[in-house]
Amino acid sequence: MSKKTILAKFTDPDECLHAAEALVKGGVKIREVYSPFPIHGIDPVLGLSKTRISTAAFFYGGAGLSLALLMMWYMNVQDWPMDIGGKPSFSLATNLPAFIPVAFEITVLIAAHGMIGTYFFRTRLAPGIQPMNPEPRSTNDLFVMEIVLQDNPKQEATALKNQLLELGALECTDDELRYED
Repeated sequence: MSKKTILAKFTDPDECLHAAEALVKGGVKIREVYSPFPIHGIDPVLGLSKTRISTAAFFYGGAGLSLALLMMWYMNVQDWPMDIGGKPSFSLATNLPAFIPVAFEITVLIAAHGMIGTYFFRTRLAPGIQPMNPEPRSTNDLFVMEIVLQDNPKQEATALKNQLLELGALECTDDELRYED
């Protein structure tokens, strides 16, 4: 689906933030802001909620810890029990200090890989899929604000472009961009 889109390009992150604040106060819905680094304070202006990746990391870490303890129990009790120094094969109270490094490493491994997978799933990124970025320079030195006119039926394109230029935009272009909602 193609949508008429205005791309406002800024060279300064503060100008981009202040322009976004002014536009949102004026009732304009901003679809996205592309930038080479995070702009602090832009999330509440765009209406983005706090991410839940930390909750996912906690559950992935719990799964990793459970997997680590299960693995160590299986290896030391079921598969190849060994009596080392007269200690019982798997007494959690006496052998846990020896298991902490392995449990920690597997917890971190599973949590990190789970968060990477969750991030790629949520952002619809995968090898071979071109990421949606309308201006390649936004990964280097430009801050690009994307406004879809279909989201703003009361706004006229020319007036909106003039307002963006007054707010400090380097240039404004209107393009037909392809979206998959």
